[in-house]
Amino acid sequence: MGQCDGKVAFITGASRGIGLAIATRLAGEGASVVLCASRMGAHGDLPGTLEQAVSNIQASGGKATAVVCDLSDASARVGLVERASQAFGPIDILVNNPAGSTMKLPSQCTTEERANMFDMNVNGPIDLAQQAIPDMKTRGGGWILNISSATSKQPEVPYRDSKISALVIGPYGASKAALDRYTTALAHEVAEHDIFVNAMAPTSIVLTSSAAYVRDIARKNPDMAEPVEMMAEGALELCTGRHVGKVIFSRDIVYSVGRKVMSLDGKTVLGDAFLLADVEATN
Repeated sequence: MGQCDGKVAFITGASRGIGLAIATRLAGEGASVVLCASRMGAHGDLPGTLEQAVSNIQASGGKATAVVCDLSDASARVGLVERASQAFGPIDILVNNPAGSTMKLPSQCTTEERANMFDMNVNGPIDLAQQAIPDMKTRGGGWILNISSATSKQPEVPYRDSKISALVIGPYGASKAALDRYTTALAHEVAEHDIFVNAMAPTSIVLTSSAAYVRDIARKNPDMAEPVEMMAEGALELCTGRHVGKVIFSRDIVYSVGRKVMSLDGKTVLGDAFLLADVEATN
């Protein structure tokens, strides 16, 4: 019996990286997963497509399908949860993994750039949560997980990298801070309906198969990178447990409940909350 048997999960930003890892982990626990990204096929020079993601999950014995949506377009988000429900039924688990970012000094980030980030990273997750909640209430519960970022707080000095890198993440971090605050408010509103809303951020930079720059950082500072399986395991806990309004880091949620970190298919124990990223791994 998997922890998500009989559940339907909808994961945005799921063609690669963190979103795909979470989708794969949930599918490995029995969830029927609906993956969402801005397009079905090639992303120019970016690796990973929805077609490949769905195919890989299905090849491992999981149930998966995809919907295409440009989450930066508010009109395109209308009715998205209903569309995602058409393949496997109503959504039990919603994972919002927005990724709109502009790296610019706070004094130079324009109104348009700020508006785009806030629409993608705050309004998008809220819109989808509001679409999902009515049916979750009718069905007696559900889970909503918003993927946040450590950039929601100003890095402490002395900066690990450079002053400029610590400053240009500010506008993006502000959007994630707004998402965190909305998450806690929404969580306490709907907890009485057994709808569990939380936010989770990577403790460190997540080492995904396509993140070559992260590998370079991790070789010099192993503590600055974490395996993508850590995020997937933390997400599984927050998408199955009775947690209310947590804004938490991946390692912290894994550690606090004593979870083992599993491979994405759920078949192999990789370690615990202290697991380091394998910098030389190729997959």
